[in-house]
Amino acid sequence: MTVPVEKWHGTGNDFLVVDAERYVPQRRPFARVHCDRENGVVPPAGTDGGTSGQVDSGRVAQADGGEGVRVDTDCGGDGRVGADGVLFLALEADYRPPRAVMTLVQPDGSTAPMCGNGARVAAAWAAQRTGADRIMLDTQAGTREARVDGRSVTVEMGTPSFDPADVPLDRDPPLVDEEVADLRVTAVNTGVPHAVAFVPDVDAVDLDAVAAPVRDHDLFPRGTNVTLASPRGHAASGEADGFDQRTYERGVEGETRSCGTGAVAVAAAARRLGLAEGDLTVAPPGGELSVSLPADGPATLTGPVERTFETDLPRPESVDSQSASGTPQSSGTASGSESAASGSETCASRSEPVGR
Repeated sequence: MTVPVEKWHGTGNDFLVVDAERYVPQRRPFARVHCDRENGVVPPAGTDGGTSGQVDSGRVAQADGGEGVRVDTDCGGDGRVGADGVLFLALEADYRPPRAVMTLVQPDGSTAPMCGNGARVAAAWAAQRTGADRIMLDTQAGTREARVDGRSVTVEMGTPSFDPADVPLDRDPPLVDEEVADLRVTAVNTGVPHAVAFVPDVDAVDLDAVAAPVRDHDLFPRGTNVTLASPRGHAASGEADGFDQRTYERGVEGETRSCGTGAVAVAAAARRLGLAEGDLTVAPPGGELSVSLPADGPATLTGPVERTFETDLPRPESVDSQSASGTPQSSGTASGSESAASGSETCASRSEPVGR
C-alpha cells in the first residue's frame, strides 16, 4: 500500500505533506524512513527537486474550478534526498476561515509542538485546496492564524517567552547571555525551546560540534534547539538591522537549511539583549525570513513557500523491508513546483464554524 505525498519547502526547510485523511497507521516509522537524508524519498527522475522546468508556469486550478497557487518552474528546490519532517494535515474546509490541524513528525520519530516554516507550508497547502487567503492552524502550541498573499506566507508565532517554566529550564531565573558548554546563550521558547548564541560569523563556527553539548545540557530537561546568529549590518543607531542564522534542530539532530522558530528566537533574543529593535530580516542558509515582534500582539514570521513535487510512498508495513536494504525510496510523477505566500499583516481574528 502507498500513501500520496507532496514535497514542499519554506526557505529550504523541506517537508513531506500527507493529507490526514490518508490512513498512516505508523507515523513514526513512516517519518524515520522517508525523511532519511541518505535513503529517504528522492525527487522524481528529471525534476531535480522541482527545478527541471518540465511544467509550464501558470496557475493550477482548484478542485472546485477556482484558481490555485502559482506554478513556478524555478522553485529553488535542491533535489535533496529525504526531508526535515512529515506534516500530517487535517483540513476543516467548512470553517470560515478554513482550519487545518497540523502534526509534525520529525525524522527521529518525535513530534514537534510548533514549526514556523512547517506552519507556513501547512497554510499554503490549505489555501491551495480552498482558495482562501486566510487559514487557521491548530498546532500543539496553540491556534495560529496565517495569511497567504502571492509568493509569501505570514504566520502568527505566539509571544516569545524567556520564563524558565516555558522554555523549559531546570532552574528558576531566566537564562540570558550566560555560558553553557562553551557558548554564551539566551534561552527562549518560540513554540519550541531555543538556545540562541550571538557570534561574529555563523559560517566560521562548527555548528555540530558546539551545538550538541548544549542541545543535551542538564539545564534543558527536554533538550533544546541551538541557534547561532551574527549581525548582517548596523543601522545608524548602531543596532543590527538583520542577522544571519544557523540552527541545529532537536528532532532532526542536525542543521537544517532554515528554521522559522529559530528566526523568531534570534529576533526575540536580540531585542532582549539590546542588539536590535523593530522588524528584522533573519537569513538562514535557505533564504530570508522577516520577523515582526509587536509590543501588543504575537510575533509573526513571513517568507516564501514552494511546492516541488508529488509522489506515492510505501506505508510503514511495507517500509521495513525497503529501509533494511538501504535503497533510496523512489518517487512517482512530478507535478512541478507551486509557490504560495502571504503578506505581513498581523493576524488577530479567529474563525467561526459554518454549518456547525
